[in-house]
Parts: sequence; C-alpha cells; structure tokens
Amino acid sequence: MQKQSFGISTIAIPLMIVGGLLASGSPARAQSPDGACSNRTILGDYGFSVDGLILPAPGVALPVRGVHMTHFDGKGNLTQIDSLLANGSPISDWTPVIGTYHLNADCTGTILLHPSTGGFVNLRIVVVSKGQKILTVVWPPFDGPGRTVTSVGTKVE
Repeated sequence: MQKQSFGISTIAIPLMIVGGLLASGSPARAQSPDGACSNRTILGDYGFSVDGLILPAPGVALPVRGVHMTHFDGKGNLTQIDSLLANGSPISDWTPVIGTYHLNADCTGTILLHPSTGGFVNLRIVVVSKGQKILTVVWPPFDGPGRTVTSVGTKVE
C-alpha cells in the first residue's frame, strides 16, 4: 500500500506545481524551452546600428550608416525612429517609422517598415541570443534605389 501512495504523490506533486504556476498568472516566456520563437520573443526597445551601400545608378555605390531605436510590442507591431547618413550627408534625422513584423518558430522572420517620409522597406531578420539580438538585411521589394544594407539590434536593458 505504501508503494501505491508513493506513486500517486510522485504524480500529484508535479501536477500541483504546474497547476499552481498556471493559476498564478505568470507571464508566458518569450521563448519556449525548445528554443521556438514567436512575436513575443522581441518585446521592448532595441538599438540598431545600420551599415551598407545604396546603389542609385550602375557603377555608383554610396555608403550608408545610421542608427535607429525600435520598439516591438510583442504582437507584431513596431514603432521606430531613424537617423541615417548616405555618403556622409544626412538623409533622415530621427524620422518616425511604423511597421509590422512576424517571427517564425525557427527565429527567422520579416519586418515591413513605413517611414513617415513615404515608401516602404522590407527586411529579413534572424533573432539570436534568446531575443537579445536581431540581425537584419534589406530585402526586395523596396522603394527607391537598390541597396545592400544590414543592421544589428541589441535589446535595451
């Protein structure tokens, strides 16, 4: 009989713990234990460093550098401000941007940006370090000249 009660308690105790955690209303983890990502993985503010080239005409490549601060809401929407230089001259200075994003379970995803100055920019993204860092590349289609631009974003603590 004692053996049977031991078996029941080894099942009942973990179930009570799990039930207690579920009832506590604790927020869900951004990334599941198996490493799966979702839009919640990137929640909050990220500072980005931008680097690349704008290709306005055949044989012409202008360096582009900049920074932006992006706020991800964990639900697929973002707001951002950009400050960018092309060939050493300002092309935007704290320009507001709105957009959407989608993060797949494998931590790859997309971002669609709509700057307040008009147009749109598509990005492909990879999220690493359990949501602490975001790697991006500008991806066609996009408005304006050709470009090869990447950025790295780090979560603001």
